[in-house]
Amino acid sequence: MSLNIKPTSACAFDQVSLGEIMLRLDPGEGRVRTTRQFQVWEGGGEYNVARGLRKCFGLRTSVATAFVDNEVGRLLEDFVMQGGVNTDYIKWREDDGIGRTVRNGLNFTERGFGIRGAVGVPDRGNTAASQIKPGDFDWEDLFGKKGVRWLHTGGIFAALSETTAQATIEAVKAAKKHGTIVSYDLNYRPSLWKTIGGLKKAQEVNREIAKYVDVMIGNEEDFTASLGFEVKGVDHNISQIETQAFKDMIGEAVKQFPNFKVAATTLRRVITATKNDWSAICWHDGKFYDSIQFPELEILDRVGGGDSFASGLVFGFLEHNDAQKAVNYGAAHGALASTTPGDTSMVTRKEVEKQLSGGGARVVR
Repeated sequence: MSLNIKPTSACAFDQVSLGEIMLRLDPGEGRVRTTRQFQVWEGGGEYNVARGLRKCFGLRTSVATAFVDNEVGRLLEDFVMQGGVNTDYIKWREDDGIGRTVRNGLNFTERGFGIRGAVGVPDRGNTAASQIKPGDFDWEDLFGKKGVRWLHTGGIFAALSETTAQATIEAVKAAKKHGTIVSYDLNYRPSLWKTIGGLKKAQEVNREIAKYVDVMIGNEEDFTASLGFEVKGVDHNISQIETQAFKDMIGEAVKQFPNFKVAATTLRRVITATKNDWSAICWHDGKFYDSIQFPELEILDRVGGGDSFASGLVFGFLEHNDAQKAVNYGAAHGALASTTPGDTSMVTRKEVEKQLSGGGARVVR
């Protein structure tokens, strides 16, 4: 049974993301602790999905977020505009001149190499996006009048503050009221929750949000931490066991949350930071669908690969409404996005579909 997705003609946007966008500062092949220069990108778990859907797959997307109105905020806006994502739902906060009351977020990110894993050092305290609260966006106008086919948000944004958790709940309720498909990436980060109630609060917030989610994205560790499910004896680095753990978890999850229509996750066996076995699995309408496989995938930058999986998955449902195609689009897009630097995808739809048809890495002339 396919998802009940609104037609393109009835909506102003194919997809909207709710989340924070930070300035990513990347030392390239070096390290944050020793570098003298950074390459600058934008990135954010929820936003990366909207950008992938627009830039790779050509859909009409927007992002609901907030920036401080200063030079850094305008740089972030410029990145969003370059990605083709609509900027009408960016909230602008007045700059206090020092960042005492509100600021834009930074994320210092090392790609990792070989036995040295990737490292992220976020600097996002007191950001404009973390101060988003219920009532900041007119969801009734967006979902009810303009129309949106798909809303995507996630556990990173919900964890930024008490008010972002409440704003997330407000958004998913409004989306469901107006028939918009809701996807949510659990993306559990202990560091984000530890000062606002820890694991107990994470489960309280995420279980409330989960009541309104159609498409839940996350591995068995995310389901355990964020929603309180338990699967024992799992080694997350062994893909066969991980796959079975996910299947066991979903069996329990859909009993507690019968509103889940799709659940999906990437499957990674980490050989080194620059070589992973990569694939994905998707549950829909009582069946599991395994993606195409990318054994020993060579990785340049793994950060954002999961978000590119999510955008490919969403595209597969929006374009084809087919779970097998969706998980394959997700796996291929995530794999390809891991071969370029930065959080966001530099991939084309043609390149993704080449992988789906068995294409290799020969020179294209």
